[in-house]
Amino acid sequence: MVFGFYCFHKEVSTMKEQLFRKQLEEWYHLNRRELPWRGITDPYRIWISEIILQQTRIDQGHDYYLRFLKQFPDVFTLAKASEDEVLKAWEGLGYYSRARNLHTAAQTIANCGKFPSTYTEIRALKGVGDYTAAAICSFAFSLPVATVDGNVYRVLSRVFGIDLPIDTTQGKHFFQDLANKLLDTEHPADYNQALMDFGAIQCTPANPNCNNCPLQTECIARNNDLAEKLPVKLHKMQQKHRYFSYFFIINNNCLLIHKRSTKDIWKGLYEPFLIETESSDTTSVIRHPLIDTAMKEGGASLSILHQNVKHILTHRIIHADFFLLHLTTISEQLRINLPKDYFFVPLNELGNYAFPVLIDLELIQK
Repeated sequence: MVFGFYCFHKEVSTMKEQLFRKQLEEWYHLNRRELPWRGITDPYRIWISEIILQQTRIDQGHDYYLRFLKQFPDVFTLAKASEDEVLKAWEGLGYYSRARNLHTAAQTIANCGKFPSTYTEIRALKGVGDYTAAAICSFAFSLPVATVDGNVYRVLSRVFGIDLPIDTTQGKHFFQDLANKLLDTEHPADYNQALMDFGAIQCTPANPNCNNCPLQTECIARNNDLAEKLPVKLHKMQQKHRYFSYFFIINNNCLLIHKRSTKDIWKGLYEPFLIETESSDTTSVIRHPLIDTAMKEGGASLSILHQNVKHILTHRIIHADFFLLHLTTISEQLRINLPKDYFFVPLNELGNYAFPVLIDLELIQK
């Protein structure tokens, strides 16, 4: 069933649209969040904030944003940096494809000589989608483009009683059209920020503050007890379980690491020696040719640091075991068994390399 899908275009009056905008902007004037990327028109800084906040909470992203800009104060500095430098600055934020895309886009912008100023040009940048392009356009250039993110989907679906799934092509087009129709074209930046803040503070995913809401009279979800059911999603995310065994292999105060380069999670980040299996199986990983040779010919002592560590990503659940293996010597056979993309790095230089959050280097530095 659809509570407001057909009625909106037929029955919602211009007066109600104006009332929605007025009430929303009045609420924003009293409740807006004070953030370092608010009230600025620098497209570079706005872009950095939007990319950081794509998959990151504001309280976590705030300090990363300030540190990132301190290291890369403009697009040209970012473009000249190495990928390792960018990923190191991003370390801990996760979703590292954002950082790689940011770096690539910065190089594109630097080659053009200035930040693009049209929706089409900004949307064409690597890693920039519809929402990010609209945010940059409205916040930096006051272009009348509506932003539609999770907060916007939630507010509009509840206020207007729309149960059209937001993860379908039809639903995305409908909500974008609705957002464009409601947009305050004279003050697009304030309006877009008001709608997003309203969803983040007032119309929250769980336990929305309906009893103290300026839109409660007009809100179809509140008046029909539908707030917890909207917005609607059709597809549930499937998570795959993966089993990692990490070996901190140390020789002469150096750790064996490599750079993940395949099209997989954590591309561009570094990690110690990894054995991935179909299930949790400590016995089989210890029998791996490299580990077996290290034990027999490298005078290695093996100890278990941690087991059954669960690390949850969007589409993956990682189950990890961690082992420490000290080598007293590296035999010729051991050198042969070492994968070519692995190399030893002094322990006191590991801070120059970006590792996934799962890799706790303190385990070997205590």
